[in-house]
Amino acid sequence: MNLFNLRRTVPSLEDLAVEPYANASAPAFSNECLMPSVQRPQPVFVRGQGSWLWDSEDRTYLDFTQAGAANSLGHSPSVLVAALAEQAQSLINPGSGFYNRGMLKLADRLCRSTDSDQAYLLSSGTEACEAAIKLARKWGQLHRGGAAGIITASQSCHGRGFAALSAAGSGAPGNRFGPGLPGFSQVPFNDLPALHAAVDAQTVAIMLEPIQSEAGVIPATEHYLKGVERLCRELGILLILDEVQAGIGRCGTLLAEQLYGVRADIIALGKGLGGGVPLAALLARGKACCFEAGELDGTHHGNALMTSAGLAVLDSLQEHGFLQQARHNGEYLGQELTRLASRYAQGQVRGQGLFWGMTLADESADAVVKAALHEGLLLSAPQPDCLRFTPALSVSKGNIDEMLLRLARAFSRVRTAQLHCRKGVAV
Repeated sequence: MNLFNLRRTVPSLEDLAVEPYANASAPAFSNECLMPSVQRPQPVFVRGQGSWLWDSEDRTYLDFTQAGAANSLGHSPSVLVAALAEQAQSLINPGSGFYNRGMLKLADRLCRSTDSDQAYLLSSGTEACEAAIKLARKWGQLHRGGAAGIITASQSCHGRGFAALSAAGSGAPGNRFGPGLPGFSQVPFNDLPALHAAVDAQTVAIMLEPIQSEAGVIPATEHYLKGVERLCRELGILLILDEVQAGIGRCGTLLAEQLYGVRADIIALGKGLGGGVPLAALLARGKACCFEAGELDGTHHGNALMTSAGLAVLDSLQEHGFLQQARHNGEYLGQELTRLASRYAQGQVRGQGLFWGMTLADESADAVVKAALHEGLLLSAPQPDCLRFTPALSVSKGNIDEMLLRLARAFSRVRTAQLHCRKGVAV
């Protein structure tokens, strides 16, 4: 079966005003018992392979979200399926209070691959960010007179935990719960003077995303990130990099810090580390290694099943030529998105590796995402005027070309709908 020939029927303009497939026959599955925590479109997915997904009606979709970049190797990659199946037959979770072979192997592999001194394995990026905050404040108690202040960038997103939301600030994407814990301050991103001015005697760390994902895929400049590292060294405070989304090959290097030529004291990893399985890691270097036994724990932390996934992902990323190919395809994706944005009078394309955002000429991102869904293309919109592209790191040029064709049709559909609405208003 040729997936590239699976075209969609053309919906009417009115379909863009409602959820795609909302008028379809009654779904085989009901969502009545599921808490409405996330707004989801109609399709119920049942199968995936590589860059493709199939729903319960056997419709096919090209996925350029990959679970928010969590599926680093795409859907159901054979290496991950085999690792999980083999591990599940012998040991799944002996408990975080005991060692297991996968836990020890993955911690060792992460430290050797990233030139880190210690690693702790968790279940999610939010947990990794919260653990990074705990570790920095523990270090502040020991070495900086109890200092606990952490400076972050405006519009950052460090997860959905209370401390992580506090670090991001009340105006950050996803924070609808108002002011959080004290001890956090925010300054504009890519603004080195503002950061200098915000540091005081109570500052223990600066915590940044190398690329701000939820703000609209905004990369740090090299000048800025190197300046932040220099400031931390001069003042004797810690640099924390939140690489939950930008790490594990997403930017074309194993860690995003390698792309910028900087070195953090603490790094939070997540999403792509498990290839779609819940897995995250906290990395620490040198003076930042100060946790003692009992200060971090979690039922699933470092369990054997999850760590087998992490080892399989690292095996793939560290195969000869894998990251080089990802960088090459990432450059191609960025160039072609820029060309498409120009053709449809959209805005800036920005990003690194296989992590890109496209700003739009207006706040039509949700409409474009819906139109793309009609075309069998899955995209996300972190901001009302921005689209985000996080395909599998194994994505092919053929997949990229097909995505561009479907996105072009989505742009045309939205433009036609907008013209139709304007004519209706004029009448």
